[in-house]
Amino acid sequence: MSVSDNAPKGAANEHAPSHRWQMALGSAAGLLTVAMALLYYPAYARALGKEQPVPFSHRVHAGVKEISCFMCHPGAAESPRAGVPPLQTCMLCHDHIIIHYPEVAEERLRFAEGKPVEWVRVSDLPEFVYFDHEMHLLRGIDCGRCHGDVRAMDRIKQPQKFTMGFCIQCHRDNDAPTRCYVCHR
Repeated sequence: MSVSDNAPKGAANEHAPSHRWQMALGSAAGLLTVAMALLYYPAYARALGKEQPVPFSHRVHAGVKEISCFMCHPGAAESPRAGVPPLQTCMLCHDHIIIHYPEVAEERLRFAEGKPVEWVRVSDLPEFVYFDHEMHLLRGIDCGRCHGDVRAMDRIKQPQKFTMGFCIQCHRDNDAPTRCYVCHR
């Protein structure tokens, strides 16, 4: 029998951290990570913009693929409201492109069943405010002036609130009329 056989258990490793201490430290780090994620996720999600029923990326479609805003929002060029696209618009491309991608396959099924997408409104104005996209576009105002750099956004986030002050300042900056009845009818 050797001398080491008679030594108490753990004597050979008395300077190494215990396995229990490492487990406790790892568990504490994991709990701290989960707590921080739960604490900061709501702010992160708000920074992304409102979640939509379809994970549509404006960054991919308007940015990478360079699809015009008017392809999906034709109302902006011809009426006061830009509107949101029906699934039929999506199917113009997705009847042929990445048809097996899970989200696209789900939307193709929804389209076949005649179920519309219930988009969550991002930009909204009070009923008493009149805003005409067409009029602003005819004057050369870029969509990004009010809606931000949509080409860089996955989910749309309104860059500022559409307050009377925001609109009046823009009108002043562009020598546009600021009389009440221009926007309030």
